[in-house]
Amino acid sequence: MHHLIDRRQNPKDKNLGNRQRFIRRARAQIKKVVNESIRARKIGDIDAGGDLTIPSKGINEPRFVHSPKGGIRDRVIPGNKEFVPGDRVPKPQQGEGGSGKEGSDQGEGEDSFAFSLTREEFLDLFFEDLELPDLVKTNLKEISSTAFRRAGFARTGTPARLDVARTMRNSLGRRIALHRPDRASVKALNDQIDEQRAGADLDEQTPHGLAALQAELDSLTRRQKIVAYIDPVDVRYRQHEPVPVPATRAVMFCLMDVSGSMGEREKDLAKRFFVLLHMFLKRRYERIEVVFIRHTHEAAEVDEDTFFYSRQTGGTVVSSALTKMLEVIQERYPADSWNIYAAQASDGENFSGDSETCVQLLQEKVMPLCQYYAYVEILDEREYELFGNPDVGAALWRAYKRVGTDWKNFATKRIARPADIYPVFRELFEKQQA
Repeated sequence: MHHLIDRRQNPKDKNLGNRQRFIRRARAQIKKVVNESIRARKIGDIDAGGDLTIPSKGINEPRFVHSPKGGIRDRVIPGNKEFVPGDRVPKPQQGEGGSGKEGSDQGEGEDSFAFSLTREEFLDLFFEDLELPDLVKTNLKEISSTAFRRAGFARTGTPARLDVARTMRNSLGRRIALHRPDRASVKALNDQIDEQRAGADLDEQTPHGLAALQAELDSLTRRQKIVAYIDPVDVRYRQHEPVPVPATRAVMFCLMDVSGSMGEREKDLAKRFFVLLHMFLKRRYERIEVVFIRHTHEAAEVDEDTFFYSRQTGGTVVSSALTKMLEVIQERYPADSWNIYAAQASDGENFSGDSETCVQLLQEKVMPLCQYYAYVEILDEREYELFGNPDVGAALWRAYKRVGTDWKNFATKRIARPADIYPVFRELFEKQQA
């Protein structure tokens, strides 16, 4: 039987098996911290991995110890002034003494444990609640595609990458520098020796002349053997290095209703939706910019922290966000230079009569510019069960369904849990593949 031992190292100098076993054992605590970090991180930094801090309680590896509640032990305690050998020491009553950690007037005072997650480990935990298929997880975890370009020459490589011209050029230069005799010189000397040997009248100087020519021929032949025609130092292989594939720029517009009806739960689901779309676009484009537009009865372009965490009250006029998006596109992102993607999250409420204005803006101005537009309506779980029929809903939902019938790159979905987000991206992947 073969016994395989995995000794690959991780950043903490433990082998990979120990690391994976620790992640499985502390998965619940790590998953909780990952979910909290998703709320704190920016959309573009979600998949960066990094250090996480988890409570130290419960992370120690299991070990066997003697029970403090039974057994007979003999111990030598230095500095004892009350007992002598042979005395019996009574056990402390329940609740007296014992071990523990103190030093904090809030909670138990437990220390924290810093743990580093790789990018792949972090994404595995992030994808867990979304219930993505393995193929989609693999695609989203892939770093941007790369191509190989020429990067000079190397002395080592595969035979398929051998550069014959460069190798022969190096060989010629070395042979010239070391004065290696060529074939023509050796052949001429051989012909000269043959002519003298074939002469009928040999004078007294001929033997000495033949000896000199033969010695010269031996020297040339020996030098040919010493100085090789092609030496390993002459060989050159074509070298290639991976470089990112140049891609067109893309901009992602995040639109969200921030009126009083959108609570922390709804915003957390919306952020997960925006993060997933951003990761998908990151695979396709080298440069991605994100624009955040929030709206109540009026819309404004804000930074990410304000977009998700700033509170605002007011009515709900969805068309104001679409109008603001068109203004930003006209100012900074012309459609002939940028691939435009939009993602909108709302609870479905809208001002009476404004839904028709949204349809007009989408049909005439927004959709002709967009590569893809995804709208998610965030409902309560009880509402999600009631609105099981996609044809039933509020005015905004019915209006957006009409847009979806005219534009194939317009998707509408309802979500109530993180796992409900994936159908949007299943449709997105299918469209991109088609």
